[in-house]
Amino acid sequence: MNTTKNRSNWGMALASWGPRFLPFADAASDDLPLSRLLRLSLFQISVGMAMVMLVGTLNRVMIVELKVSATLVSFMVALPLLIAPLRALIGFRSDNHRSQLGWRRVPYIWMGSLLQFGGFSIMPFALLVLAGAGQASQAPAWVGQLGAAGAFLLVGLGMHTVQTAGLALATDLAPPERQPQVVGLMYVMQLIGMIGSALVLGYLLHDYSPGQLIRVVQAVAVTTLVLNVVALWKQEPRSRLRKPGTPIEHTFAQAWQLFCQGPNTLRRLLAVGLGTMAFTMEDVLLEPYGGEILHMSVSTTTLLSATLALGGLLGFAWASRVLGRGGDAYRMSGWGAWVGLPAFACVIASGPLAMPALFVLGIFLIGLGGGLFAHGTLTATMQLAPPGQIGLAMGAWGAVQATAAGIGMAAGGLVRDGVGLISSPVMGYSAVYVLEILLLGMTLWAMGPLLRSAPAAVRPPGISA
Repeated sequence: MNTTKNRSNWGMALASWGPRFLPFADAASDDLPLSRLLRLSLFQISVGMAMVMLVGTLNRVMIVELKVSATLVSFMVALPLLIAPLRALIGFRSDNHRSQLGWRRVPYIWMGSLLQFGGFSIMPFALLVLAGAGQASQAPAWVGQLGAAGAFLLVGLGMHTVQTAGLALATDLAPPERQPQVVGLMYVMQLIGMIGSALVLGYLLHDYSPGQLIRVVQAVAVTTLVLNVVALWKQEPRSRLRKPGTPIEHTFAQAWQLFCQGPNTLRRLLAVGLGTMAFTMEDVLLEPYGGEILHMSVSTTTLLSATLALGGLLGFAWASRVLGRGGDAYRMSGWGAWVGLPAFACVIASGPLAMPALFVLGIFLIGLGGGLFAHGTLTATMQLAPPGQIGLAMGAWGAVQATAAGIGMAAGGLVRDGVGLISSPVMGYSAVYVLEILLLGMTLWAMGPLLRSAPAAVRPPGISA
């Protein structure tokens, strides 16, 4: 009796706090209470954890500790992102999935979770073979390369599947007027997952050793599976309309053609691709830059991922506040691109000046600008999606974003190695950051026609109609 009463009082207190003290509490509704919404968002925690492992911790360990070339590491890390075009197909298939159980999102979340679990389970051993550690030094080079590539592909495909189907499920459960807030909350939870996992992984890898790497990565595999199972448990209602034999209204090609007929859809996706490439080309190089140029430790450079995620978290929170009051999504994206310009300038200057604090400031601003840009483009995509194609729209946005990120990271490693060979290591890194500044300029150019339709009152400085 007392337990039930205490739970009731806790629930009433939680509800009474409301949006004043709970960020994104306005995303909840009578049919989708905040407790259920937060439990669903656990799948984003697992996605954020996977991103920190792939883009942060593992690439630093491979480059600095295992002495793997930055070009090979960049392509390995980019592999999960280069298969991102499948996200649009995954979103469409989950929209139209037919099964005896009447589910359409849960099967994709479950299979994606298994793929992530399998990839992380074999990944530490594949990386040690790739580096030729211990008895693996006698193995052919292709064994380690194939094993590492397979592990990264499994994690990447699982991550894309879980996130695409999970965001679509969150949108299904939310009332139409709350869908943008719900998606914003989901991405904030991803950033929280990145921050938390970066802190924990940094602590666990403070004293690095191959054995500790194996323990940490396999713990991530188990944690991923547990989080995703808890997230999807009793979330999606079953429907008889999804039984096998129920006709599908459109093929994927027809649905994609309908989506592309929206106003400025292709230009918007071009801006998403250019901006994402600009904000992610340095992802696999930030921690190696801190270790090689500024001589920071493994645990300290792992915390850089938390700094990047914190900036993104604040960017998403600010964008949600402004867009929730009727702000223009394209303008918000433009502000994000403008914030990125001084951010990369700080990173470039930190090396010659030997100022780690300036480097950290630049990383924070990169996260802030990237958060503003991502939220603005995602909101614009959702608002202009054809009826019944929210899942496809988010899949298309995610496909372009992740593909551009993969190409950017692969190109970043190639440029870093190429320029570093003919010059100094610091020049190799700086060349990448200068290229990102140029890409931000191209992003603002691509967004010009989109920004012209917005009122001039809050247009980012330097952009005119």
